[in-house]
Amino acid sequence: MTKKLEELFDLPQDIPEEDETTDVGEQENIPVLADNLAELDKISAALPAVKGLEASDKEMDELADKAVKSFDDLMDLGMNIDSRWASDVFNTANSMLGHAITAKTAKMNKKLKMIDLQLKKAKLDLDNGDGEGGATGTGHVLDRNELLDRLLNPNKNNDA
Repeated sequence: MTKKLEELFDLPQDIPEEDETTDVGEQENIPVLADNLAELDKISAALPAVKGLEASDKEMDELADKAVKSFDDLMDLGMNIDSRWASDVFNTANSMLGHAITAKTAKMNKKLKMIDLQLKKAKLDLDNGDGEGGATGTGHVLDRNELLDRLLNPNKNNDA
């Protein structure tokens, strides 16, 4: 019996913890998943904060966490059942992992779309002259000789 089943049914644990050979294969694959999810979280933290999305971000994170927990549970179950039915359990575990990735991806896409809309709005405001802090200034049309004269004689420019 494995540790999970013993804990589930409150049975005495007969197998010492050092003898867990099946968990070694699982533990090699899980860090890859954790690294990928950590990279998504880093990208999310690096993006500027978009207001008004906190509620859906929290929901997406909760869904992703539930899917990863279900994946872990199904992987444990698949290791403990007969091999005839294990493939169905592993396929379902794979589906749960796909849902976790989809939830994180949807969250990132929503943020990127909002940032894109904010950038487009800022550009429109700047083009229409409604933008705050836009570049303002005056210009003069000079020919080559006037430009050289102003560069070589800066004191003459202040008098004019």
